[in-house]
Amino acid sequence: MLCILGPTASGKTSLAVSLASSHGGEIISADSRQVYRGMDIGTGKDLHEYGSVPYHLINILNAGEIYGVGQFQLDFNRVYHDIKNRTKLPVLCGGTGLYIQAVLQNFAHTYIPRNPALRELLEPKTAVELRSIFYAHPESRSFEADTSTHKRLVRAIEIATWLEDNHVKPEMQHAPKALIFGLEPDWQLRRDRISQRLKQRFDAGLVEEVQDLLDRGVPADMLIFYGLEYKIITQHLLGHFSRNECFQRLEIAIHQFAKRQMTYFRKMEKDGLKIHWLKENSLEERLAFIKNYL
Repeated sequence: MLCILGPTASGKTSLAVSLASSHGGEIISADSRQVYRGMDIGTGKDLHEYGSVPYHLINILNAGEIYGVGQFQLDFNRVYHDIKNRTKLPVLCGGTGLYIQAVLQNFAHTYIPRNPALRELLEPKTAVELRSIFYAHPESRSFEADTSTHKRLVRAIEIATWLEDNHVKPEMQHAPKALIFGLEPDWQLRRDRISQRLKQRFDAGLVEEVQDLLDRGVPADMLIFYGLEYKIITQHLLGHFSRNECFQRLEIAIHQFAKRQMTYFRKMEKDGLKIHWLKENSLEERLAFIKNYL
């Protein structure tokens, strides 16, 4: 599998589409918000760029629903094996680092569902009590658990309890082999692209898109939960600040988000994933780099 990752506005989609087109590939999106229908401009779906290249895990849920890394792992594995069985090349493309890392390093237990009743019993207990419960559990040695915080101890017990009557899915036991390329445009160029793209999206009706979602009954608190464009524009539409201030706040927030993305990608490297960084800025230069590497 090929994997193309990078911060927002770095040109991931155009590169992934070019690679998929020339290598008989299909794209698997690793974007936590492109899964939602009707959230098009704000998530930068740019579906016109795909042309005849098939894509997956875009527009699979209605806006207002909740999606997370565990469900992404299940969906990814289903799509990945389907593509491989048809002898096509999977091209994973996106900027949601947690989703990418979860499938490349096989976070084997993130898809295990929450147990609200169990959590209600565990939450009042101290960390000492939770550790005692966890290490006394017969499944505590069947997986490597992080027990460093109260929250993670609760999750560890939740996983151990689930494993009493269930088994890890076979397709989740082996991470796919992947060649990873990361896009790292010049810092100033990245900032300029973010600002330019945000203006284009405002002109294209980004505020109107968020208003339409509200008009269709998507709760404001869910849009705020989705973050960035949907959070700040919803707050603007609720009357918290002007359109001009909305733009300014959003511009700052996206710059900060891109920085956090790069920080997470560096963490992925520290966790053992080899990322081949492309310093080149043009699509042609990037394709030439990858071709020479291959």
